[in-house]
Amino acid sequence: MLANTRRLPRPSFLRGASLIAACAAALLLSPYASADEKGKEIYGPCAACHGEFGQGGKKGEYPRIAGQQAKYMESQLKAFQKRIRVNIPMVPYTEERELSHEDMKIVSDYVSGIELPTAIPVFKDTDDALTRLTAMEKVMIVPREPGDVEAGKALYQQSCAACHGKTAKGRGMFPRLVGQYSQYLKRQVDLYLKGDRPHDEETTQGILNTLKPEDIQNILAYVTALQEEVNKQ
Repeated sequence: MLANTRRLPRPSFLRGASLIAACAAALLLSPYASADEKGKEIYGPCAACHGEFGQGGKKGEYPRIAGQQAKYMESQLKAFQKRIRVNIPMVPYTEERELSHEDMKIVSDYVSGIELPTAIPVFKDTDDALTRLTAMEKVMIVPREPGDVEAGKALYQQSCAACHGKTAKGRGMFPRLVGQYSQYLKRQVDLYLKGDRPHDEETTQGILNTLKPEDIQNILAYVTALQEEVNKQ
């Protein structure tokens, strides 16, 4: 996912000529570049899976990370590095020689600042074709999940909002859920319930272990119904 292009990853992990070109261009970046430029530089190799705008892809095989909580992303990168959270594709990108803790912070801050609207933007007559195309490529809306939205809302506000926020945008060390691929969320729920993904370094138990499958489905229905409202705020 996240690697430092200032120390090029081994060739076996590069994803095509376009990525090689991006890495080469990054090497020319001034040492006085802004934090945003450095974040974009480090993010370069991540785009092969997570998309140019952090939108993820393949229906959730690769999660959306745009707009995710920076502290949460930084903690997960460290968890990948320490093998606390096991994810084989992430191994080469989070090794310390490829991604330092400082770079983890920089790239997490960069990605957290990317906004993905859930409505077609309004263009000005002066906007050229590239501007329009780029704006349209950023539009992202996850298909709604079936379920009882009202029941999901009640469950979410009772069991999830304290950590993930009232509108599921996350807070601090707790991740954003709204706008995330449902298939990805379902996969993570399954890993939590099986104990294959820890909630933190000390325990594998959490609120999900107290919910029924239909409760979780209703929460997903509510979260996907909520996404259109979040970007209006």
